[in-house]
Amino acid sequence: MVFLQMETVAQEAAGVNTLEPVRVFILAGQSNMEGAGIIGGGANQRNDGKGTLDFLVKKSATRQNYQHTMDSAGNWRVRSDVWIWYLGRKGGLTVGYGAKKDRIGPEFQFGHSVGTAFDEPVLLIKVAWGGKSLAKDFRPPSSGGEVGSYYLEMLKHIESVLNNLSSDFPELANRKCVLSGFGWHQGWNDGCSKDQTAEYEANLVNFIKDVRHDLNAPKLPFVIANSGFAGWDQKVDRRLGIMKAQANAAKRPEFSGNVKCIETRDFYRAEDVSPSRQRYHWNGNAETYCLIGESMATAMVQMVK
Repeated sequence: MVFLQMETVAQEAAGVNTLEPVRVFILAGQSNMEGAGIIGGGANQRNDGKGTLDFLVKKSATRQNYQHTMDSAGNWRVRSDVWIWYLGRKGGLTVGYGAKKDRIGPEFQFGHSVGTAFDEPVLLIKVAWGGKSLAKDFRPPSSGGEVGSYYLEMLKHIESVLNNLSSDFPELANRKCVLSGFGWHQGWNDGCSKDQTAEYEANLVNFIKDVRHDLNAPKLPFVIANSGFAGWDQKVDRRLGIMKAQANAAKRPEFSGNVKCIETRDFYRAEDVSPSRQRYHWNGNAETYCLIGESMATAMVQMVK
């Protein structure tokens, strides 16, 4: 990996290369990190477009919170200080980096928030695939058994993006990269099995430690967005077990000060104010995904700064 450690940034800046380093944040997980938040703006939308991003920027109650996402001409803003790579899709941060080009995920507001919080340019590397478990697909080496193919794929993509930084993002050419944080939003598939739910905490702890080892970042700030699908009405024991495991992993003494688990159940929006009825995808509600991204960013900035 070609990451610069945080404590060497000032030393590097004092050398030959005086360009500000790029702050790199990894965003990983399954379908809800991919993102199902519907952008909207078209005709014949469910619930008259409630819960779409387009609705949020036009509705008086929420307009002020999302004006930063549009430019003066009323088009979706493309940031010139935050870039994103998501499985080959790349460019300045804007809408359309969700699971489909008409969707957003947590990356959208996360990127806006960290881009505003830091003076340095920001690069988001999003590596997420739908329907993937931590017990198998993302299985970390320390959990024993066969290492998850998507764990290895994740590392491969991160390395590839950094090795091709100048060609993929010419604006960032000749800059060093500072690995600044890792965001994780995942848990649905593991919560479909009692056995995988039971081992989730141990697997997540191993995942954090192994990611840090493999990225050569021993105290890498790590934010977990818990699996709060269905909000506070969630009663399924397996779903509650996953959330408990995520919270417990973050409370481990060895992670004090550099791992946080954020509560997402407050961000759930009901079907009657959302553009879809897929509870496991937060009902496609763009506000939910924005609030998750914002909360992840707030926790991340606190740890980094």
